[in-house]
Amino acid sequence: VRAGQPDVGSGVVAWETVPDRGLLHYAAFGGPMKHIVLGGLALLASAAFAQGAPIKIGEINSYSTMPQFTQPYKQGWQLAVDEVNAAGGLLGRKVEVIARDDAGKPEEALRHAVELTSKEKVDVLAGGFLSNVGLALADHAAKNQRLFVASEPLTDAIVWDKGNRYTFRLRPSTYMQAAMLVEEAAKLPAKRWATIAPNYEYGQSAVASFKELLKAKRPDVEFVGEQWPALGKIDAGSTLTAIMASKPDAIFNVTFAADLAKLVREGNQRGVFPKVPVVSMLSGEPEYLEVLKDETPKGWIVTGYPWDQIDTKAHASFAANYYKRFNENPKVGSVVGYATMQAIFEAIRKAKSTDNEKLVAALRGLKFSTPFGPAEFRAVDHQATMGAYVGKLDQRGGKGTMSQWRYADGKDYLPTDAYVKARRPEEARK
Repeated sequence: VRAGQPDVGSGVVAWETVPDRGLLHYAAFGGPMKHIVLGGLALLASAAFAQGAPIKIGEINSYSTMPQFTQPYKQGWQLAVDEVNAAGGLLGRKVEVIARDDAGKPEEALRHAVELTSKEKVDVLAGGFLSNVGLALADHAAKNQRLFVASEPLTDAIVWDKGNRYTFRLRPSTYMQAAMLVEEAAKLPAKRWATIAPNYEYGQSAVASFKELLKAKRPDVEFVGEQWPALGKIDAGSTLTAIMASKPDAIFNVTFAADLAKLVREGNQRGVFPKVPVVSMLSGEPEYLEVLKDETPKGWIVTGYPWDQIDTKAHASFAANYYKRFNENPKVGSVVGYATMQAIFEAIRKAKSTDNEKLVAALRGLKFSTPFGPAEFRAVDHQATMGAYVGKLDQRGGKGTMSQWRYADGKDYLPTDAYVKARRPEEARK
């Protein structure tokens, strides 16, 4: 029924989704007439698509190196593409996504970006997971005047210090998530803080923002220790030994994925957690809680995604459709993949074109929908206002979860225009 699943090796993703919907309705309502009518609609949609070449989106991501995030992410954008094509596409044209695996390497991402723009003639570039990869793609976008919608790279530099006219970023940045966490961290009695973060752009940016914002709220705090393990290569034992030697009152953690699991396990065994309070970026995301399971450290203050507790209409609809399509519950990656495509689709509708200059103009100030609620790309720095959930880690049924959470709307955690203009190149604001 569906023509194919995405083949990251070949990179080509073709979607034939209307027949899928036809069978869904046929099964639901049990009548051949329904199937015939929907089959007719599918033929009409195919005829409409035939009038113009497909709109192509080139998607570059760390599919092989960060599958716990990028697999749900891929499924999220698949769902969005399915839905838009079932509704007739965009500008009377079918949407196709051509995906490439950057293997977590900037040089691979750049190679794919060149191939996608020159050979495949994609209309838009999107994606990125690691911040250093995202910066490489943003640089490519600036030099080649090609639109790049960065979905996941969190470094502040991508929209500020190294921002450019052609790059927009979806997820809340390290500054935004640090601001969300500092709001809670400042309430702790802790005065002596230590930090643990991966030694690359994302970790460095997160720690810098956390320090800046916490010191602004609590001038009495001091940072007494830092550990910078290489991404994916943490020696949790030596890291914690060094951190605890500085006698911190609290720890700010930025590690994730396998590094986070190793750190938590070592800290639990040593009795460091939950004795020492921890504020941690991303650690409440299902991608990582599924790995931690009953080792999830209770009480950590985190950003994350309590998917099973959100009861808004927008999220309920997304979660139900996602489960129906993939037979699993959504993760943060799912939301990011879906919202990235929704933003691109809305920009194309607004611009009534796939011309890059018209899309840049459309994206500045663009309002669009996400499973978390409405969001907007700020014209001043191309940062979206999509937020995150802030709460505490807990366990339920031997599994990690979030409790005492709230939704932190991204627009409330962004700096002033004056702050942005002091950091963002003037050329990027033209």
